[in-house]
Amino acid sequence: MTALPSRGKMVNAFNADSLAALDPARRAAVERRQRLLGPAYRLFYQNPVEVREGRGTRLYDSEGREYLDAYNNVVSVGHCHPHVVEAIHRQLTTLCTHTRYIQEGILDYAEAMLPTYGGRIAAGGHMMFTCTGSEANDLAMRIAKHATGHHGIIITEEAYHGNSDLTAGFSASLGEASPLGEWVRTVPAPDSYRGNPDELGQQMAEAVTKQAWGLKRNGDGLAAFIADSLFSSDGIYATPGVLKPVIEAVHAAGGLFVADEVQSGFGRSGDDFWGFQRHRIDPDIVSMGKPMGNGYPVAGIAVVPEVVERFGRDTRYFNTFGGNGVAMAAAMATLEVIRDEKLQDNAKAMGDRIQAGFRDLATRFPAIGDVRGAGLYIGVEMVSDRATKAADASAATRIVNGLREKRVLISATGPRANVLKIRPPIVFTEADVDWLLAASAEVLAEVCA
Repeated sequence: MTALPSRGKMVNAFNADSLAALDPARRAAVERRQRLLGPAYRLFYQNPVEVREGRGTRLYDSEGREYLDAYNNVVSVGHCHPHVVEAIHRQLTTLCTHTRYIQEGILDYAEAMLPTYGGRIAAGGHMMFTCTGSEANDLAMRIAKHATGHHGIIITEEAYHGNSDLTAGFSASLGEASPLGEWVRTVPAPDSYRGNPDELGQQMAEAVTKQAWGLKRNGDGLAAFIADSLFSSDGIYATPGVLKPVIEAVHAAGGLFVADEVQSGFGRSGDDFWGFQRHRIDPDIVSMGKPMGNGYPVAGIAVVPEVVERFGRDTRYFNTFGGNGVAMAAAMATLEVIRDEKLQDNAKAMGDRIQAGFRDLATRFPAIGDVRGAGLYIGVEMVSDRATKAADASAATRIVNGLREKRVLISATGPRANVLKIRPPIVFTEADVDWLLAASAEVLAEVCA
């Protein structure tokens, strides 16, 4: 079995020890980047990609070479979508200021969004805006702690929820050198490949109950359980209904349920607009980010009224750039594109096509142990032995880098670093799927030879 990678390291990051192997121009660019930006930044791929331009699902370097982007969910409706670009430009030539004035843009967006959540949020909830998903999850926890009077947070074992000081403290995937907060506890993700799908929800609920009791026993209690609805960093698990018994356990323990939709929301799962809706639950807080403005930094939360009531009475919330006019124009234009171009339906259709293609490849390549996901968020788990389900991180890394050489961009995820992560803009087309599958077949033949 392949050894687990050192936690905290990017699975397919560029290794600086390989600098000498790059062509002179690429080496000079990497050296300049290291000198100016310092050691904390990382590059993807053994042969880093330079990008100068993007359109739809395609990226282009300075020499005009075309890449298929099967990774970037930030530009959810495609790179430089004309409708979003025009909306941002129009608003930027009109006004850009904070939320302490009456402005229609932020109200129009909230009014359009709130019904999409269903449940208590749709019935009378509120929206609050930030610039990033990290800020959104940070704010969600501030509110949860204030509402419950507790500080405990429960996450999944390989969760990622942000990079502020607080959110990094409950982002286990950042690695052992990035310590979890004192009041943070973890539970296993619902691994549908190695566990019984019919039992995953109850097992997870029991683990949450146990950890919540431990928090209470140690003098505090549970403020919130937070989960990415597709468990992206944990390896991408999409079994519907898993979180239903979990939210019941969270509420029984006196905590709030926060649905982190930064990666799995806005129609990406295909079946529903929000990832949590696949579990048929009614969360207390929903956090959003990345794809909300198609590349423009806008994020936020939606929250049930009773949860935020005391917070709003006792304190105040202000964010200079969160909810500014340009951000709201970007967000509204992105929402309009998702609706008008029926991109949720497209995510389902193209996602089904990708999964079917990889299942067909699995009949030829035993290194593919599992194909799973929802809509255009797909995981392909690489193994060295199907019988034992032994993870093969080396194969995953070689496939990711092999695809890069064919100018197809994906990544890898999961605690064993062996799950191919396919997460393209939701404007992905049949031609894009064909390119992805054809290139994957070629690389698998090379890796598995």
